[in-house]
Amino acid sequence: MRSRPQKLALVLICLSLICAVPSLLAKKKDQARDANPDEQKKRAVHALNRLTFGPRPQDVQQVIAMGIDQWIDLQLHPEKINDGALESRLAAFRTLRMSPKELAESFPDGQMIRQVMDGKRAMPSDPAKRAVFQVQIARQEEKKERKEEAASNTSVGANDNGNAAPANAPTESDLKAQSVDRGMSAGPSAEAADSASSGMPAGGSLMSGSPAVAAKPSPAEEAEARRREDRLYADLAVQSLPELPPDQRYKKILSMPIEQKIAFADSLRGGKGQDFLDGLDPKQKETLLAMNNPQGVFTEELMQAKLLRAIYSERQLEEVMTDFWFNHFNVFIGKGADRLLLSNYEQETIRPHALGKFEDLLVATAKSPAMLFYLDNWDSVGPNSLQALGIPARPVRPYGRYRFPPPGPRPNANRKQNVGLNENYGRELLELHTLSVNGGYSQRDVTETAKIFTGWTIDKPFQGGGFQFDPRKHEPGPKFVLGHRIKFKGEGEGIELLHRLATSPQTAHFISLKLAERFVSDAPPPALVDSMAKTFLKKKGEIREVLSTMFHSPEFWATGTYRAKVKTPLEFVVSAVRATGGDVTDAMPLVRQLGNMGMPLYGAQPPTGYSMKAETWVSSSALLNRMNFSLALTSGKIRGVTVNAAQVAGSNASQPDSADALAAMENAFLAGDVSKQTHDSIAAQAKAKTTENKSGSQPARPADVTAMAGLLLGSPEFQRR
Repeated sequence: MRSRPQKLALVLICLSLICAVPSLLAKKKDQARDANPDEQKKRAVHALNRLTFGPRPQDVQQVIAMGIDQWIDLQLHPEKINDGALESRLAAFRTLRMSPKELAESFPDGQMIRQVMDGKRAMPSDPAKRAVFQVQIARQEEKKERKEEAASNTSVGANDNGNAAPANAPTESDLKAQSVDRGMSAGPSAEAADSASSGMPAGGSLMSGSPAVAAKPSPAEEAEARRREDRLYADLAVQSLPELPPDQRYKKILSMPIEQKIAFADSLRGGKGQDFLDGLDPKQKETLLAMNNPQGVFTEELMQAKLLRAIYSERQLEEVMTDFWFNHFNVFIGKGADRLLLSNYEQETIRPHALGKFEDLLVATAKSPAMLFYLDNWDSVGPNSLQALGIPARPVRPYGRYRFPPPGPRPNANRKQNVGLNENYGRELLELHTLSVNGGYSQRDVTETAKIFTGWTIDKPFQGGGFQFDPRKHEPGPKFVLGHRIKFKGEGEGIELLHRLATSPQTAHFISLKLAERFVSDAPPPALVDSMAKTFLKKKGEIREVLSTMFHSPEFWATGTYRAKVKTPLEFVVSAVRATGGDVTDAMPLVRQLGNMGMPLYGAQPPTGYSMKAETWVSSSALLNRMNFSLALTSGKIRGVTVNAAQVAGSNASQPDSADALAAMENAFLAGDVSKQTHDSIAAQAKAKTTENKSGSQPARPADVTAMAGLLLGSPEFQRR
């Protein structure tokens, strides 16, 4: 007979076994699932579709071999992944490693060009930078001359003889003929020949009995003809440049007269003139391209780098998250100085914090010159600040540098004009960056938040300056936001508010919701969002931990989530290149394709960024654009991208079986997840192309794998991830 302690121990053992049964059964089920090759393959495809920009050939097998959980953990720690192959592709883009100040000096905007023209800034002594300034100044001066000539013609209205000015200036063909006549023709001019055949003296008048008097051209016409003739000779000089060795070619261009430099710069417009750039090193290429369009050099390199990172980086989750956060903290490239500041914003503000702590990311974006300029906070001035009241600053302790006046109007103050409080950043900080539109804040909270961030500004934004806090712009006195009193302490007020927002339950829920929308579905399960939000608060906003909670949740792996997300244009274009194993030597044609699809890189004007939901991107015209792109990609019609569809299909000219080729590509592009309707449709078109001719007796030809590959990439299945 058992004693009481023995019975108690037996009961406890039974209870522990009962509790352990569900987990043991679940573990056994997981082991059975993982032992199923088809299930393993499906899970690997799902992980690759969500954590990357799409699987490449062989990626599925590699993830299975590593183990899906181990692969996910590795992606969550990108510092452990060697990305040397990508870095070698980006090495040619020098501007990625330049500060905004260096970009401004090397690739000047119109304002800096005018400063040099007006003598407010010295012409650079460096020959490369000098050449860029020379061409841009010459263009500005020519533009100014044309404007003055047009105004002069409007006021005069006639030439010195009282005759109306001829409507047409000499044409380029006329000038070219004249240039040939100058050196080669000893015979009569065309004008003289025409006169002889008509019986009229050269330059004669049509009026009977009147002497032959040529109409005198206006000064504007003479200037225009002179410019066109100079440009023609410059064009002829430029045409021989590609024949020179690269270094000689580069030195020759830098030593050209200004007219020839302009002609050369014009020859590069519209993406032309690749012959001039062949063989040059990165700095030389950037200098010559800058002679045509200075700021286009670093914006194009930024856009190409974004696509190359998405296509080739082994740190795929880091790239996905960098894109996610840039979209969350959106900045528009087309707004003034942001063109200059954007590369630094993405690389130094977003990327280092993409998998880190949300509060660090929030503070970094708040202090970023790109964000301060985009949402106009750099120009925001407190209504009662020293600057607004026109009061000179006086050094004093304990606040360090300035004595601040008490709130309220000062009748004797010299109030400045065109200064005031700007609420743009305060509103978007609460609505889009942290709490969400339903976050429980009021208009007063927006105004008080805007006051807190007065003085958060930029030192010379158009010259690439960095963040600075200007106490003279800062609104004095305490502020009241979301029921909290924030004491007056200058820049520290903003840091305190950002901390409160970053640790708010509303922020935790909103950020978790947006992450789940990106990685799970357009309408993620509330239970998953709640679980992620708990992790967010518990782990103090560690993004990596929140993602881990999501990736290991049953909701992430639910059957209904498989290929449930429609790809954005960026995701579609990148996944197509990755799926085909494309080799990209020039990413700008792909950049332009994204513009055609309605998603230009860095081109979202509103602070909301681009939508990640299907409703934005699904339409008949959008799907047609995607199909056209797919066919152009696989047939080699996208310049700068090489795709070998036959290699992906495992076929060659001696294997005409379209069925085998189609099956191979269905497995390579979509892991075999193709509907019968899609398969039959592509197979029927492939069969028709390989067997039909006008007489109906032509023998079978090799399968048109490029067309089949394009149709698969444009299929409904490939549109989803």
